[in-house]
Amino acid sequence: MGQTAREIIDRMDAVMASHDALKEGFIMTMDLKMPIVGTVSTRTKTLGEKYRMEMKVAGKDAISYIAGTTRWTYIPEDNTVEIEAFDKGKAASADEQQGDMALFKSATEGYDLSIKKETAEAWYIHCKKSKSNKDKDAPKDIDIAVSKADYFPLSLTAKASMVTFTMREIGFGVSEEEVTFDIGKYPGIKVVDKRK
Repeated sequence: MGQTAREIIDRMDAVMASHDALKEGFIMTMDLKMPIVGTVSTRTKTLGEKYRMEMKVAGKDAISYIAGTTRWTYIPEDNTVEIEAFDKGKAASADEQQGDMALFKSATEGYDLSIKKETAEAWYIHCKKSKSNKDKDAPKDIDIAVSKADYFPLSLTAKASMVTFTMREIGFGVSEEEVTFDIGKYPGIKVVDKRK
């Protein structure tokens, strides 16, 4: 198609900018690969100030819901939900929620881009930190996969200090029901209320 890496990324940015994550909701899986610990994966759905995060806690699957100043953590294996007070200051503000999306755009600022490889389905863009990029915390290399079908980002992988992170399975469109804990859906559930 004769497109440069920069043109592909610019079109990807335009696709991402055409969505309003705060109104539509944003979905993403993040894999964190750490020495000794291994890989930890979380699947997050956000809508406004509500969150749903699927993860493993102490080897058990857990689903955490956050709304305002309350967090519900549901452990399916035990059919238990823990309810605790949540410090709203720890949650991302509405503006910060755009941060995960913005990572795709800001990741390419201060980087030299090249097409690493391409398949029938995707372009694989390598972003190498420019000499002019003085951000000490910025990763040296970032890899982004972009769909040829719609210029939607398929994944972003980078390494920051000792942690390699990959954002994948990115999407928009979250319902209120998906991010709201409904105790009525869990018959016989044991409730542990840790709020004081």
